[in-house]
Amino acid sequence: MTLFDLPKLEAELERTNREIEQEDFWSNLEYAQKVMKEKKTMETTVESFYSAKKTLEDIEELMELAEMEEDEAMASEIEDMFADLKASMEQMRIKTLLSGKYDKCSAILSIHAGTGGVDAMDWASMLLRMYTRWCEKKGYDIRLIDLQDDTEAGIKSATLIVEGENAYGYLKNEKGVHRLVRISPFNAAGKRQTSFAQLEVVPELEEDLSVEIDQEDLRIDTYRSSGAGGQHVNKTDSAIRITHLPTNIVVTCQNERSQHQNKETAMKILMSKLAELKEQEHKENLKELKGDYSMNTWGSQIRSYVFQPYTMVKDHRTGAETANVGAVMDGDLDYFINEKLKHKE
Repeated sequence: MTLFDLPKLEAELERTNREIEQEDFWSNLEYAQKVMKEKKTMETTVESFYSAKKTLEDIEELMELAEMEEDEAMASEIEDMFADLKASMEQMRIKTLLSGKYDKCSAILSIHAGTGGVDAMDWASMLLRMYTRWCEKKGYDIRLIDLQDDTEAGIKSATLIVEGENAYGYLKNEKGVHRLVRISPFNAAGKRQTSFAQLEVVPELEEDLSVEIDQEDLRIDTYRSSGAGGQHVNKTDSAIRITHLPTNIVVTCQNERSQHQNKETAMKILMSKLAELKEQEHKENLKELKGDYSMNTWGSQIRSYVFQPYTMVKDHRTGAETANVGAVMDGDLDYFINEKLKHKE
């Protein structure tokens, strides 16, 4: 089995183009937009392949020319071209690993401060910045849905929607517990502190997803918004907290413009969480989901970030590590994300 089936992809692209040419194609706008998005993805993949193929042919021609003329300067240029081609091919290979059911979806990412007091809440805010920087580098759009500030420092929790193709596929393996070791800036004695934060990642599923939730299983509370979100925050009890009673999953939303929008977004996030949980538990319907899943991702850490007495970020699942903590905290996460995808392969 090949990871990249170009003939199959080109045949599907041709079929899609024929479908788009039909007179009634745009009669269903939502479906048409979905097809156009899929078409663009296929075109990008095909173009990337032929671009890489052309670059390889150029390199072969330049190699022959450099050998004939014994041109060392040209040899150096060829090495640079080959390094770029190798990096491009690696990115293409990584994309072939994003073959999961929801991998192409946008992602709903939640960060929760764990054990460690103020340091843990500061650590949660550092992780929020780190993932925000990563999203910006990948060209993803970010919508901050909920932010619970701490009065002293950092955040108690934050939820954001990362919008873009394959966002969930890349971020899905980031969920788990992240551990920080550093000299605490909040400790007058300058002692080393270990802090923890939890990351949740679920796919943002399509609007037309059929997930039937019994309204009697929900407790919906309204409260006054307390996080950052614009001038409308703190004026009315527009924030929404929805608890799914059978599983004790809690979703909050406060950064939309109205209570109605907050409730709509919170319900969408809840449906995404329940749909993924249903699949993970191999249940036929939501009624079979019972028990406390509110903290089901707490456990041993997936990654450690050490600031003192030495610098290191290490993924405990793959063994991938780097001493460049600063770059990682600035959003350079592709190394760890790609290593986990390859490790699973």
